[in-house]
Amino acid sequence: MSGGLFGSQSRFSVADRSSFNPARRLQGELVSRVRGVFNDRAKGEQPVIRSDNALFPRNSVIWRVHGDVTSMMVGGMAALLLQMLHPAALTAVLDHSNFRSDMLGRLRRTAKFIALTTYGDRIQAEAAIDRVRSIHAQVTGTLADGTPYRADDPRLLAWVHTAEALCFLDAWIAYGEPTMSVRDQNQYFVEAAVVARRLGADPVPLTRSAALAFVAEMRPALRATPDCLEVAQLIVAPKAPNLGALAVQRLLAHAAIDLLPGWTRDMLKLGRPGPDALLTATATKGMAATLRWAFSGQR
Repeated sequence: MSGGLFGSQSRFSVADRSSFNPARRLQGELVSRVRGVFNDRAKGEQPVIRSDNALFPRNSVIWRVHGDVTSMMVGGMAALLLQMLHPAALTAVLDHSNFRSDMLGRLRRTAKFIALTTYGDRIQAEAAIDRVRSIHAQVTGTLADGTPYRADDPRLLAWVHTAEALCFLDAWIAYGEPTMSVRDQNQYFVEAAVVARRLGADPVPLTRSAALAFVAEMRPALRATPDCLEVAQLIVAPKAPNLGALAVQRLLAHAAIDLLPGWTRDMLKLGRPGPDALLTATATKGMAATLRWAFSGQR
């Protein structure tokens, strides 16, 4: 288990304690790079500090699932691809944000919200939920066919939540805990429902089977519009600052695509897993193990 996707056990970095130890130094460099992805240092952003006064206790399933770096990145990309198939979800993002020009910024804000509401201080978590609800209340518009939409529509929020929860959980099972019990999987949905309900989502599935049933129920409303296909390519083939980052992004993108149901990949024209699927899974598991080792140095 990693030390957390964005969270920190203390206010002292691994690097502060590791200058004399090559292994610790490497751990510190890896942790610093990951945190640099999720926190804009130019704006003074810092990782969320894990709190004993969080919405969920330290031994909760949601801490386990949301605390892993690699599976959360894979699951997050898969969730975006699935969520964007809903025309209202996609249009709201494109009409009311700079997603196309600053996808990283939006992903950082989403990641910060997940971190705060999972293991941040309860007061900060509740403030973040109130802030998002206030933003959603102002996001309204009209789809291309003239249908009005609202970001605070309970069913739309339920779709976004369910797609996200399923993808996070499936990524954790694939790259973190292959033998996760059905009981713990269902408990994850119970815990994730706490934040979803506070955001106004309805219906909110409380089991894995209920989540899959809700996705099946929503399928007739999903559309692979030209905008959707464009956004899918932005997600799976983003610009990278260097060759190393490009290699990591491609690996995570392939892992995310492989995680999706076949019908989703078909709609998004992303293809089915090929001969390189095993290589992708092996490399992603290796990356996950490496980052867990790196974050273990926080303790």
